[in-house]
Amino acid sequence: MDTTQLTTMLTAIADGIWGPMAYLVIGLGLLFTISTKAVQFRRIPDMIRQLRDQPRAEGGLSSFQALVLALASRVGVGSIAGVATAIAGGGPGALLWMAITGLLACTVGYAEAALSQTFKRRVEDEDRRKAGEDIGGMPYYIKHGLRIPFVGGLVAVLGLIGYGFVFPGFQVSSIAASAHLAFGLPGWIPAVLVTGMIAVVIFGGTTRIVRVTQTLVPLLAVGYLVLAIAVIVANISRVPEAVMLIVRSGLGLQPMLAGVTGAAIAWGVRRAVFASANGLGEATFAAAAARTTHPGKQGLVQTFSIYIDVLLICMATGLMMVVSGKFNVSDHRGGFVIENLPGIDAGPNWVQESIDTLAPGWGAGFVAVAVLLFGFTCLLLYFYVANSNLLFLLDGRRGPGWTLVLRLGTLAIVFTGSVVNADLVWAAGDIGLGLIAWVNLLCLILLFPVVHKVCRDYDRQRREGLDPVFDPEALGIRGADFWKDPARAEDGTPEQTARQKEASGTGG
Repeated sequence: MDTTQLTTMLTAIADGIWGPMAYLVIGLGLLFTISTKAVQFRRIPDMIRQLRDQPRAEGGLSSFQALVLALASRVGVGSIAGVATAIAGGGPGALLWMAITGLLACTVGYAEAALSQTFKRRVEDEDRRKAGEDIGGMPYYIKHGLRIPFVGGLVAVLGLIGYGFVFPGFQVSSIAASAHLAFGLPGWIPAVLVTGMIAVVIFGGTTRIVRVTQTLVPLLAVGYLVLAIAVIVANISRVPEAVMLIVRSGLGLQPMLAGVTGAAIAWGVRRAVFASANGLGEATFAAAAARTTHPGKQGLVQTFSIYIDVLLICMATGLMMVVSGKFNVSDHRGGFVIENLPGIDAGPNWVQESIDTLAPGWGAGFVAVAVLLFGFTCLLLYFYVANSNLLFLLDGRRGPGWTLVLRLGTLAIVFTGSVVNADLVWAAGDIGLGLIAWVNLLCLILLFPVVHKVCRDYDRQRREGLDPVFDPEALGIRGADFWKDPARAEDGTPEQTARQKEASGTGG
């Protein structure tokens, strides 16, 4: 079997794993929406309010820092290229279903974050000697919430290998391809540049990763949105028509696109899930790092991050393409229902063409720089995830040697990422990540009662005018040892803790 045949086979397996997963995510989203009484809509003011809160003790991140760390994985190349492929496969109507999926399935992100906070731990890390570091995520709520340590360990090993030694190569491959297309640069130049940038940051530890990410991600997201809005404004007269096209074709009311309505639903749902990494467990590690007084708070913050990605970045990207007319729609028989860009494949090239309608000749360069910076921040998140899995496996033991191996391995795959067979490795990586995601989603189903309790407890305290403080024992939640630690009292005032216990009936 040659490389091409192996790649085709692995791609087919990956498609079989990922295809039904998207529908499971939106189904879970509907379930959590009902259970939480649509918390994603009721608590929008709380989402924004929580971003202003700062941790009251050392060792944790602020909610805003945790938000941008999660956005580093959510807002990126997938939010650009993924939208283009959704329109190509399902027409403009796919954007409608991306928005619907984002609104419903964001409660899966809420559940992931709430569980990550509930079952996180405090560990010693090399760059935080004076205070423990808050660590959590998939392996932690599998081990401590479901009490299945073997599965938690297996997921941690796969996460360590994938995010530390495999997935970084994909990002660098995309960066190198964009740089070559825009500037004609050979692959080794961006490889050296990105490797040097990553080395400077990851050898500074978690603190430096967070500082760089919280600076770059907001600038990138805002800058990209401003440019997308500028393209939309330049075509403002076409906006009403474009919006009607999106809604009508998504509902099967557009005669020309009626034949791809089913594809619009399928592509919209899948790309919304893939672009936001919602339900895949990737953002759980960032969510656990926030120092807050109640898991429900960080659940709301992570819900807001999905809004930013799907409802702002993805929708702005899609509307920019539709109003400028820079898109094609496949008929899934080898031809096109709409062909406005003959010979140009779906992906970042469509964004380039859209930008060129505003500033001719600038599209390729802008997209190349955007891919570089988005890819760089995503690489930082990958290392953070890999390191969190390593800390889980070390289980409180110090392992500077293993940390060094992880850092050097990450730098090696970053440097070689521009020359590996990307299609083959992507297919193999998709299988591994897909299997991890299935485990995560099944665990979310099993931990549904915990999510329900967390949300109900948060709502009760808010109704009583309290700043919610979490007491797992009062709720009958086992395994949440972080919240039993006396040091956690630094995170909430004694008055808040006393009022919480009194309200829950556990006070003396």
